[in-house]
Amino acid sequence: MQRKAVRGVLPGIAMLTALLAGAAGLAACTGGGDTRSTSDSKPGGSTAAPPAPPGKYRSLPQPCKAADAKRVKAMLPAGDSLTEEQRQQLYAGTADASFDGDRRVGCRWTAQTPEETRLLSVGFERVVSYDRAVASDDDKARQVYVRQLTDAHLPFPGPATTPTAPTAPTSPAPTPSTGAAGGGSAPPAPGTPAPGGSPSGSPSAGPANPSGSPAATPSGSPSPPPELGSRVLEGLGNDAFLDDKLSPAGATAAQSRTVRIVFRTSNVIVTVEYSVQPALPGTVPPSTETQESAQELAQALVERFNE
Repeated sequence: MQRKAVRGVLPGIAMLTALLAGAAGLAACTGGGDTRSTSDSKPGGSTAAPPAPPGKYRSLPQPCKAADAKRVKAMLPAGDSLTEEQRQQLYAGTADASFDGDRRVGCRWTAQTPEETRLLSVGFERVVSYDRAVASDDDKARQVYVRQLTDAHLPFPGPATTPTAPTAPTSPAPTPSTGAAGGGSAPPAPGTPAPGGSPSGSPSAGPANPSGSPAATPSGSPSPPPELGSRVLEGLGNDAFLDDKLSPAGATAAQSRTVRIVFRTSNVIVTVEYSVQPALPGTVPPSTETQESAQELAQALVERFNE
């Protein structure tokens, strides 16, 4: 009985072995293309590019000490009623809460006087690319800068120029009269307007404002200085723009001006925001003075990073 059982099992094992061998041969035939492509790869071909090096800056400065103390005092005049301790506390600034001091930090200052309130803030963001095989830290920082530039509704790329008054179109010079014999037009009759706009024979009017002083309004007061507006800046880090906003005028509320400067230096984004809020309605902070103060502080911060 045992010999018959063994004889029945052996043919079954042989059949199973044959089936497995056939399946292996079929897999080899269907996968032959992949095998040949692998073996045909030649050494010395193109390889993956090495990852980009990390950004220039590995840490961030202390925000409340990064700004020059003299410059901060000039931007934030303190009231005469403050004690020395209060002045020191004002100019020491208040650091923003941060979960990672090497990635994002900031500081802000507030100065109040009977005439106005001034606010100043400085922020630093160190941008890190988590896949430097695709984009470097500088590339990621530039993407962050472009996104902020787009949010400010400023064109990119764009030249950084100081707005100037538009120049009047020049008219072609009049053709000199040659008389009837020369085929030209006859000279204008007395009392008719000359090409310059003044009657013939009378002295032409001179420039409306030869002294170059600001033009006066009908009431006799000088006209307000021109608004510089928001624009892209040059010479401030790798990329920079200035965003100038004036709050709407109200019957009882004074207009406040906020100037925000954002610039990129390598893989760090720096933001400077300066606000002037007058106490009396009808007072408008000038754009020139406010922008110049913010730009001087931003330039000092660029030099701080270049040290």
